[in-house]
Amino acid sequence: MKRIYKGYLTLLITLLLISLMAGVAFAAEDMWAVANRIIVDIYNQIAGISTVLAGLMSAVSVIGAKLSNNQHKVDQAWDWLKRIWIAWAIINGIGAFIAYVRPLMSGLNTIS
Repeated sequence: MKRIYKGYLTLLITLLLISLMAGVAFAAEDMWAVANRIIVDIYNQIAGISTVLAGLMSAVSVIGAKLSNNQHKVDQAWDWLKRIWIAWAIINGIGAFIAYVRPLMSGLNTIS
């Protein structure tokens, strides 16, 4: 009888602990809102880092072009400067494209 009582008591305590520790998960946002927030946050981080790097590498390229006495190295520095700013324009152009296209696509990401 004592063994049954111990088992019953252990079962009740276990159920009590499970019910106290188990929380109900409610989604605060839907999947599309979370995905949108993540994409915007990641893009803002990438655009910020690319702007800082473009400025830094542009300064290095211009200093290299101004301090060099070899015309070939000067031409290479200006070519690198062009590549840096083209890449920066493409990265920021993606953001402008997404900002333009996203309102046009609103309402299409619903399941009906």
